[in-house]
Amino acid sequence: MPETKFTFCRICEASCGLEVDVEGDRITDIRPDKAHVATGGYACIKGLHQHQMYDSPDRLTHPMKRTGRTWERVSWEQALSEIGAKVRALHERDPDSIAMYVGTAAGFSVLHPIFAQGFMQGVGSRSMYASATQDCANKFAMATQVYGFPFTQPFVDLEHTKCLILVGTNPAVSKWTFLQVPNPGKRLKEIRARGGHVFIVDPRRTESAKVAGEHVFVRPNTDIFFYLAFLNELIEIGGVDEERVRAHMSGFEELREVVRPWTPERAAEVTRMPAATLRRMVRAYHEADGACLASGTGVGQGTNGTLCVWLQEAINAVSGNLDRKGGALVGEGVFDFARFGVRTGMFVKKNHSRIGGFESVNDALPGGVLADEILTPGERQVRALFVTGGNPLLTMANAGRLREAFEQLELLVTLDIYRNETGALAHYVLPATSPLQRPDLPFAFPLFLGMQARPYLAATEAVVPPQGEQRDEASIYVDLCRASGIPIFGSRVAQRALEAAMALHSRKTPGKPRALPQRGLLSLLLRVTGQGGFDALVGEPHGRLRPAGAGEDFLGKRVVTDDGRVHLAPERFVEAAAGLEDVYEAERRAPLRFRLISKRDHKTHNSWTHNIESFVDASFDTNHLHMHPDDAARIGLADGDLADVSSPVATVRVPVRLIHDLMPGAVALPHGWGHQHADGLSVASRTRGVNVNLLAADGPERIERLSGMAHLTGIEVDVCPAAGPQDPTSWSGLPAS
Repeated sequence: MPETKFTFCRICEASCGLEVDVEGDRITDIRPDKAHVATGGYACIKGLHQHQMYDSPDRLTHPMKRTGRTWERVSWEQALSEIGAKVRALHERDPDSIAMYVGTAAGFSVLHPIFAQGFMQGVGSRSMYASATQDCANKFAMATQVYGFPFTQPFVDLEHTKCLILVGTNPAVSKWTFLQVPNPGKRLKEIRARGGHVFIVDPRRTESAKVAGEHVFVRPNTDIFFYLAFLNELIEIGGVDEERVRAHMSGFEELREVVRPWTPERAAEVTRMPAATLRRMVRAYHEADGACLASGTGVGQGTNGTLCVWLQEAINAVSGNLDRKGGALVGEGVFDFARFGVRTGMFVKKNHSRIGGFESVNDALPGGVLADEILTPGERQVRALFVTGGNPLLTMANAGRLREAFEQLELLVTLDIYRNETGALAHYVLPATSPLQRPDLPFAFPLFLGMQARPYLAATEAVVPPQGEQRDEASIYVDLCRASGIPIFGSRVAQRALEAAMALHSRKTPGKPRALPQRGLLSLLLRVTGQGGFDALVGEPHGRLRPAGAGEDFLGKRVVTDDGRVHLAPERFVEAAAGLEDVYEAERRAPLRFRLISKRDHKTHNSWTHNIESFVDASFDTNHLHMHPDDAARIGLADGDLADVSSPVATVRVPVRLIHDLMPGAVALPHGWGHQHADGLSVASRTRGVNVNLLAADGPERIERLSGMAHLTGIEVDVCPAAGPQDPTSWSGLPAS
């Protein structure tokens, strides 16, 4: 008879409540938790099948070491000892030669990123990299300059907004960026049902637009001119709340000068959005009793993602919609995280990359220069890399070159549940627990920042125990510090205390892998933030509601800039905006080449879910190049034909799928595919898809200066009928055109 347990999903921000059936030590079924206080019986197909990913025969159950092309099982003691010896040797020469890449999966655990950062603090290395510079560092860079702290991220008040304009984001499939919103399609419909407007600005008529919005085309990578013209028009029609601006903001006159030249007619020449359409959106936004502009990776991964989100926030602020019911709210977590961060210097350090001199964002350097940092000799050259909760060889720009760089490393260690593409090149792979094998709290954004459509707290026990020698990442990092002779967080007191706690916990749990008392650490975190203990919260299995924000509690109260005001015109943003005239002219005169955008399928989540056998079959074993039928006919392609897609970096070969939902001139290729060289993924490695990021450029001249973001969408490509059959074993595609 199965036992039913309650937990929550940790695949994405939505954190949907789940009801899980367990027999023995195996999960047999997952259903949505209908009684959950916030998610109310919703969960996506990926969350409901995640146990198939975790129960795969490919799961790592013990440490492994690679010698040449051969893998051998080793003990934890051997792996830690050998890794520690190498870390000590490199540390003596140059601490910055030891780097870390933190992936998205790390963010959906509370302790994992804290202890990963603690390891790097112990090493004393500035060489920290993160997946943020592939998807969201533009938002962190903006918030640091405008609000004083990278995690101050306003979000739409979905309960009350009367006008929502979404740019380059598709929550019906991808969920909401940062914000915890279950069943986003339903929430969009609710806006329309109460008489509100929903506009979806995107080069593709997305699933979100089909569910509940009015779709508006925009040419890929021209969003910056849409935002400039939007603010220009808002000012022209008297849409500025001058009283709020005077009371709580600075720099409005400089901002006004930035947008003065950009009329809707001028923007239309490159965005292909009719001036009348833009004016109608501005009017609807201005007249609504509560409105918000919001965006996602379709904006951030372009060449001007930081300037776009800066102007977006400025529009919400000067219109009076920031910190207003129905507009953009700034959530409150279990304590004032922004003030704590500024006071302690957390996430606001001013480190710079050796290559390109990029300033760190959220304490991380751009992934787009990691290959250069490895391949370029000299002081601070990266010689060792720890990869935790990520798969950079599939998710970062110019993955072919990054592979060459990884092959030069003296030490590559991955902490993961699989030996994926990156793990295939590692010297050591260390087996981590899955989200359902550890106690936890919701990930950092709702816990510390209150970024929830319906605020609540929750806690979960481990649903099933670890298998074999799997260990949670926090415990692994404590032992890596011990083996390397460095103290975690740079504190010998903390190192000794955590080792003692681990030893005591191990005595209480004989026969199980050495581990920290995770429940105790989580309970301590809850208690110091005034939320009671872990046991009490677990005793509310469907979650505990928290007070919902209603605006009027951020401006003048929680802004952590040096003067307590919202900075509408940060100097570096204004300087960068001065160069947009040249960008505009280049765009206006650019030859009519295809612009490549990315997309996500319902059954895929980044690169994670292709090893679920029920998800990939003969009908879904590859990605497709999505094209408008008129574009395909013009170059001699039919549905199902193979096409060569070429950028200045590489060429990939992929089958074509014709859809009318794309703007002519735009093509779309879903990301996350291309697992043929992942020898540790028996299902995913048999799929035929290609890695779209092979087409993206890296290096200091090819990434955005303000945030270090890679240019992963809106890429100019050539498309033509394939010159031969698809090669499913190709790693780097065909020679660049």
